[in-house]
Amino acid sequence: MPHSTSDQAKLADEITRQLGHLTSTLVQLPAHQATQLIARVLDPMDGILSGFAHLVATGSRFAKNEAERGALPAEVWLALGRAANELNAIGVDLEEHADTLQRFSARPAATAAKPLVATPLVIRRRR
Repeated sequence: MPHSTSDQAKLADEITRQLGHLTSTLVQLPAHQATQLIARVLDPMDGILSGFAHLVATGSRFAKNEAERGALPAEVWLALGRAANELNAIGVDLEEHADTLQRFSARPAATAAKPLVATPLVIRRRR
């Protein structure tokens, strides 16, 4: 049974509202709970980021088909394709830190093995 455009718009609005709520919650959580939430959001298989990247990639394929029919300008397809590629690259960059986030979030909050030491935040990487 096809879904109405109105239902899909309501779903998108609800997801947007929920993301706003999640963001508001994140800033109020203790460090280990915030890390758990971030780890879940960035989970490479089931996280919000990978779900959103998949949604944009699907939109890009749709836009390609529509551009080939002449219903959409090719620039729309190209922009969605670039966005999908960028989101994928971001996911790949963050995936290398997934284990660290999982380990940190699994630690009990009160049982830190050693005191925290501040770390300089300037790191240079070659791409």
